[in-house]
Amino acid sequence: MSAGSRRLIVEADGGSRGNPGPAGYGALVLDAASGEVLAERAEAIGRATNNVAEYRGLIAGLRAARELAPDATVRVRMDSKLVVEQMSGRWKIKHPDMRPLAAEAREIFPPGAVCYEWIPRAENGHADRLANEAMDAAKRGERWSPGNSTAQLAAPARSAGPAGDPAEPAEAAGSDERAGTAGATGTTEASTTAPPAAGWGADQGTATTFVLLRHGETALTPQKRFSGSGADPELSEAGRRQAAAAAAHLAARGTVQAVVTSPALRCRQTAGTVADALGLKPRIEDELRETDFGAWEGLSFAEVRERHPEDLAAWLRSPKAEPTGGGESFAAVSRRTAVARDRMIARFAGRTVLVVSHVTPIKSLVRLALGAPPDALFRMELSAASLSAVAYYADGAASMRLFNDTAHLR
Repeated sequence: MSAGSRRLIVEADGGSRGNPGPAGYGALVLDAASGEVLAERAEAIGRATNNVAEYRGLIAGLRAARELAPDATVRVRMDSKLVVEQMSGRWKIKHPDMRPLAAEAREIFPPGAVCYEWIPRAENGHADRLANEAMDAAKRGERWSPGNSTAQLAAPARSAGPAGDPAEPAEAAGSDERAGTAGATGTTEASTTAPPAAGWGADQGTATTFVLLRHGETALTPQKRFSGSGADPELSEAGRRQAAAAAAHLAARGTVQAVVTSPALRCRQTAGTVADALGLKPRIEDELRETDFGAWEGLSFAEVRERHPEDLAAWLRSPKAEPTGGGESFAAVSRRTAVARDRMIARFAGRTVLVVSHVTPIKSLVRLALGAPPDALFRMELSAASLSAVAYYADGAASMRLFNDTAHLR
């Protein structure tokens, strides 16, 4: 390949909600010199395994790169050690489903034009989010559209680095085949383990502080109905007043330096009100969305107990139990919330960040910071538009500073 050929980077990921289950992939192409995103690809692929989805993401990313520059040299960056090692030729491809996909990927560019690099999951957030957007769109009966994507806005900062030279992938943690899915359930259990208590150790420098704001009320909030990732209600009049009160309070304090929000409308409206008062622009983080309550969406606790008593009892006993109809367990929410936590700590190191989210993600962040057991979620009261705060230090320690403060609403 000539020295003057274009250098591109492909980042790709795939996920399966069930492994096998509903699956999708995401991929993007970047200019190696500038880091500019040149193309995005995402698609739901029906029922498949996590590894098949990862390979499909790789193929889509390579094809997009070839469309841009057929004579390019390409560095592929993925958090799948399996795909990276197999495509680099260091691991044999034993599974029959993988062999034709690997062969297809190798045919897209000439031999020697593509090299592979393993990266940590936290550095592959853009492709991960694209994959989840595709799966979410399929769940709604729609196809992913680049015009509706917010993946680039929420992607972690990256350094493009050089492309085109042979890469030796870094050592990946965990097994050869990654368990779980992109984003929602693809994190290892170690990621959800709470850091050690802050204690009285040496000075760790400036903490990264999350100011956790639950969204304002919707019409469902006073009725205490399950309102998760199903319907997307807007703020009620009371909720808008609560958001304005939180905005005035936080603007007066003047400590918030960035705003991150769940993609739900009620959170985006709350975050937008506060961000306007602070002169900031909110970033969307998909992993901060509320639990998917399945068939319980819109029902009160009493209605769920009447219609689905056995499922409710199991849900109250175990964080791994899912709501009726394929909803999301608290364990799954905790895993993806931990992913969002780590991503935000890396992006906003040393700063104070307003995190606008929902009951379960906020309680999960608090629980993980305290090292409390999963059933602690049922022992916390979190009011609409309440404020909590957790500080994270360089040694991994966390310290809870505030919980369920509603003084600004009185």
